[in-house]
Amino acid sequence: MTDFETYLQDYLQYVTVERGLSQNTRSSYQLDLTAFFKYLRAQEITSLDQVDRFVILAFLGDLEKAGKARNTVIRMVTSLRKFFQFAHRNQLVAVDPMLQVDPPKKGQYLPAVLSIEEVEMLLEAPDLTTNLGVRTRTMLEVMYATGMRVSELVNLTFDNLHLDLGLIQTVGKGDKERIIPIGDTAAMWLQRYLNDVRPLLGREQDPKVVFLNDHGHQLTRQGVWKIIKQLVAAVGITKDVSPHTLRHSFATHILENGADLRIVQELLGHADISTTQIYTHISNKRLAEVYERSHPRAQKN
Repeated sequence: MTDFETYLQDYLQYVTVERGLSQNTRSSYQLDLTAFFKYLRAQEITSLDQVDRFVILAFLGDLEKAGKARNTVIRMVTSLRKFFQFAHRNQLVAVDPMLQVDPPKKGQYLPAVLSIEEVEMLLEAPDLTTNLGVRTRTMLEVMYATGMRVSELVNLTFDNLHLDLGLIQTVGKGDKERIIPIGDTAAMWLQRYLNDVRPLLGREQDPKVVFLNDHGHQLTRQGVWKIIKQLVAAVGITKDVSPHTLRHSFATHILENGADLRIVQELLGHADISTTQIYTHISNKRLAEVYERSHPRAQKN
C-alpha cells in the first residue's frame, strides 16, 4: 500500500468513527481523493509536502478542461479542504495548501422540473397488473407527495410510517430527522402496497424495509434511478429526469400554489434557506415562459 492509499484509509476511518459521516458522504470523499492522488502520481509527486496551491490549481484546471460540471469542481475543493485540514492536524503536512485556494463560485443551476401533466404521465406509467408495478406506482406517489430524497425513500422502514396520522418520519443529510405530511392519495397507495404486495415481495431478507426489489432485498438508489429512466423513456418525456427530479417538481409545484418558502425548506430538510431559494428562480422562469406564450403583446411581431 502506498503512502497516499494509507492516508486515504486513515482519513476515511476518521470521518467514519470520529465524525460519523453518512456512507454517501464517505463515498464522495473517497471518489474525489482517489482522483486527486491519481493525478499526483501522474505528475510524479510522491509526498503530500510537495503539494502546494499551484499543484491544486493545476489539478482543478484539468477537471474544468475535462468538462466537469462546476458543482463537481466545487465538491472536489470541499473534499480537498477537509482532507488537508485533517492532514495538517495530524502533521502529515507542514502547511495546509488549501488555505491559499479560493472556492470557485457556484454556478447558477436550475434543475429539470416536470410539469403537472408530465408528473401524471409518469405516475400512471407502471403496470398495475403486476406486483412490481404497484410497488413502483407507490414509490413514485410517495416521492412526489413528500419531496423525499431517493436515499431517504429506500431507507424507509415500517417504523417510519404513521399513516393514521398522515405522516412519514425520515432521516436526511447530517442524520437530521424530520416529519413530513403525506397526502391521502400517496397514503392510499402505500396502504395498498403494504397490504397486498409487500408481503409477497419480502422473503425475510429485509423484514423492516418498506420498498423491496423483485428478489426481496432492499431497493437501492441505483435501482430507483433505473426504474424511473425506463418509465420516462416509455412515456416519451424528453427532459433529463432522475429520481431527484420528482423532489424538484414537488418543491416547485407547491411554491407555485402558494406555499411559504420556509415551509418548503422544512419539508425538504434544507439546513440553509438559500438552498431552497433555487426553486423561486425556477418558478419565476416558468412564470416568464407562460407569460411569453400567453400574453398577446409579449412576442415580437
